[in-house]
Amino acid sequence: MNDTSPQALPTVCDPVTLEIVRGALRAAQSEMEALIERTAMSPFIREKKDFFAALFDGRGKLVVGSNLPAFGDIVAPIAEYYPLKDMQAGDLYWYNDCYLSKGAVSHTPDQVFVAPIFAEGELVAFAHSWAHFNDVGGLRPGSLSPDCVDIFQEGIMVPPIRLARDGVFNEEALRIFYRNSRFPAMIQGDTRAAVAAVRLGEKRLLELFERFGKARMVDAFRQLIERSERTMRERLRALAAPGEYRFTDMIDSDGQGNGPIRLRYKLTVGDNHIDLDCSDSDDQTPGPVNFLMAPQVPSTVFGLYLLGGDPDNLLNDGAVRVIDEVITRPGSILQPKFPAPLGLRGVTLMRNVAACLGLINVATGGQAPAAHAAYVIWYLRGQKDDGSLFLMSDGIGVGYGARPTADGIDAVYLVAQENYPAEFLDSVYPVRLRRYGIHCDTGGPGRWRGGCGIVREVEVLAPEAIVSVRIDGVENPPWGVAGGKSGGPGRIVVNPGRADERVIPPISDGTIVKRGDVIRLETGGGGGWGHPFDREPERVLDDVLGGFVSREAAEREYGVVLTADGRTIDTAATGTVRQNRPTTKLFHRRQYADVLT
Repeated sequence: MNDTSPQALPTVCDPVTLEIVRGALRAAQSEMEALIERTAMSPFIREKKDFFAALFDGRGKLVVGSNLPAFGDIVAPIAEYYPLKDMQAGDLYWYNDCYLSKGAVSHTPDQVFVAPIFAEGELVAFAHSWAHFNDVGGLRPGSLSPDCVDIFQEGIMVPPIRLARDGVFNEEALRIFYRNSRFPAMIQGDTRAAVAAVRLGEKRLLELFERFGKARMVDAFRQLIERSERTMRERLRALAAPGEYRFTDMIDSDGQGNGPIRLRYKLTVGDNHIDLDCSDSDDQTPGPVNFLMAPQVPSTVFGLYLLGGDPDNLLNDGAVRVIDEVITRPGSILQPKFPAPLGLRGVTLMRNVAACLGLINVATGGQAPAAHAAYVIWYLRGQKDDGSLFLMSDGIGVGYGARPTADGIDAVYLVAQENYPAEFLDSVYPVRLRRYGIHCDTGGPGRWRGGCGIVREVEVLAPEAIVSVRIDGVENPPWGVAGGKSGGPGRIVVNPGRADERVIPPISDGTIVKRGDVIRLETGGGGGWGHPFDREPERVLDDVLGGFVSREAAEREYGVVLTADGRTIDTAATGTVRQNRPTTKLFHRRQYADVLT
C-alpha cells in the first residue's frame, strides 16, 4: 500500500469546503446505489436492495460507505496482487473470494468491483460497489444451502483479478463466470449494473477533484477520517471506563446437528489501548454458519452505535481504527480455516452485532439496545409449468431490540433493505401471497417493547418445489436487557391447520412441497428494554388493538388487564396485578440472569 502518511499533509481544506465535500461524497454514494437498484436484474439486488457503494482515499482507506457491519479492508486484497503504483486510469478490479480477501467479502454471492481514480497523474481515490448476486453456481440454485460442507459447494470463487485495463474488459473471465451460473443473463445484467455504479463514482469524484483541486480533496479525505476517529474514541471512552467487559451470545445450530455455538467476547479498555478478544469463541462448524470476520467488522458495530444519527461524522476508516486490536483464533467460528463453508454466515454476523451490543450493556449497566433477531432467508426452487427453472430467493424482516428511549423497530430485514412487495411475488414467481402481517407477541416485553417479526404465507402454484430456510434464535431467542424480556422465536410451517401440517427444521434444505401446499414463515422479534410493568397501560392497549401484543400477553407480561370487550383498560384490576411486581436482572433469555454465558 502507499506509504504516504495523511498526517504529514498540510491542512489546506477549510471547514466550509470540508462540509461541501462531505455532502457531495454522500450524494455520490447515494447516486451510485440508486443506479444499481434501478438497473440490476437480480430481485435480491433490485427489490431487496442487497448492495452498497463506497468511496476510498488513495491509500484504500474508507472515506464514505454503507452502514452494513459485514466488510473488511476492501482494497488491500487487490493491492496484494496488483501494487497501487502499477495501477492505471481505466482499470477495474473484481473478486468474491472470501479466504483470499481475508473476510473483506464473507460469502461467495457477494461480488466486489473496485476502480482506481487518478487526478493530476496521481492515484487519489477508489470507487467501489458490492452486490449479492442471485446464483454463482454451487451445490444448489442460489449457491447457499445448509447442506454445504465446504466453500467449493457454494459457487465459483474469483480471486482478486484485473477485470479491465485501459477500459478494455477481460471478456473471457466474465464468460467463465457467467457459465457457472444457472441464471447467466441475470448475473450478466447485475455485473453491468455494479460496474456502471463504479464508473459513476469515478466520474463524480473526478468532478470534485477538478472543482476543488487535488490538495484540498486529499486533505478533506484525511480530515473526515480523523474526525470520525476522534469522535469515536471520545465517545467510547466516555461509555466504557477502563477495565474488562465480557459477554457471550449463542447461535442455535449450524444446520447439520451441531450447536449451540457460542461467541465469547472480552473488551479491554486501557488508558492507551482498546482490545476486543474473540478467541474463546467456539470452533468452526461443519455447517455453513462460519463467519470469516475481518477485524473491521466489530469496530463498525461500535461505530454504528456511537455515530448513528450523527450528521457531522461519516462511518469510515476512522471509526474502525478505534478498536486497536481484534483477536480471533484460527479454526474458530470467527476465523474458520479454508475450505470451511461460509454461506449462511449472516446468522453469525447478526449474533456478532448482538454480542457487541451486549458488551456495551455490560459496560453501561443496560443503557444500550436489546438484541435483535437475525433476518430470515429462504429459497423456493423448482420448475414452472412450462419447464423453466425458477429460484425465489427471499429475505424476510424480523424484530429489532428495544432501546432505552424507544420501542424496537418492527419488521426490518437489514439496514435499508426491504421485503418483497406482494405484487412482485405474485407476478414473478409461481406462488400466491395469502398473508403478510405482524407476528403478534414476538416483541420482547419491556418498558420499551421489542420489535415484532413478520408472518408471511404463500401458496405454491408450481407442480413441485424445494424449500431451503435459515431461521436462528428459536432455542436461544434475542435477549432483553435492563428488565426487558427476550423476543419471541420464529418458525416455518407447511400447511398450517391442515391434517398434513408439518414444521420444517429452522435451518434446513430439501423439503419438498407441491402445488396447493401453503408455506407459512413466522419470524422472530427483538428483546425488550426495561421492566414490562413500567410500560404505560395506554401503550399496551395500543399494542393490543394494533395486533402487536395479544390480550393474554398484555395481562401476563405487562400486568395490564382489559375490560370484557378488550377495548379499554380495567384500571382497578391493572393496579392490583401490578402490585405483584416480578424481580428482574440485567439480561433475560427465557429467564433472568446477571450475565449471559
